[in-house]
Amino acid sequence: MTVTLIFSLSLFIFISAVTPGPNNLLLTSSGANFGIRRSMALCVGIILGMQTILVLSAFGVAALLMIYPAMHTGLRILGSLYLLWLAWKTGTSHYKQLDTGRSARAPMKIHQGWLLQFLNPKTWLMGLGAVGSYSLPGALYNYSILAIGIVMLISSVIAGTIWLMLGSLIGRLLKKRNSWFIFNIVMGVLTAACVPLIWIN
Repeated sequence: MTVTLIFSLSLFIFISAVTPGPNNLLLTSSGANFGIRRSMALCVGIILGMQTILVLSAFGVAALLMIYPAMHTGLRILGSLYLLWLAWKTGTSHYKQLDTGRSARAPMKIHQGWLLQFLNPKTWLMGLGAVGSYSLPGALYNYSILAIGIVMLISSVIAGTIWLMLGSLIGRLLKKRNSWFIFNIVMGVLTAACVPLIWIN
């Protein structure tokens, strides 16, 4: 890949990774509620899921979704339900923690962050967009997919770190019970607001 192509790819992937969406909202909420260290499992799961979606995009799942539209509709329905569940979990989180002074629930696990990517339209758009726009034909195809994967990995780590640090900072600033309640409600509503994005063609 040329330097110009890599620069363009890096810009596309980084902007896609760092802008608000389900992943970054959950990372912010988790960082605020549990801190950076306890939120690392979620971050790692998200990164692994994004790499998985990239590989699936590169090797044929997109074609299956086009051939069988019902699969795509099913994924949209599952994605909507999963995001709404996450929104509810986020919006109601930390309420008991504020009563006891200790975390009443555990932060999200690696497999939950990974699973979210299969139902996250933003991740699919990143994977399909990167493969469609930046992969090279013929013998160079696999090498270009590897380059895209490396760029996505670096961008995801940077973006995830930014949002976790933001969440951790918010967590330190919010000291009162009402502040936490409002913060978690807002994060839950913003997560639910991502649902309509699934249904936009």
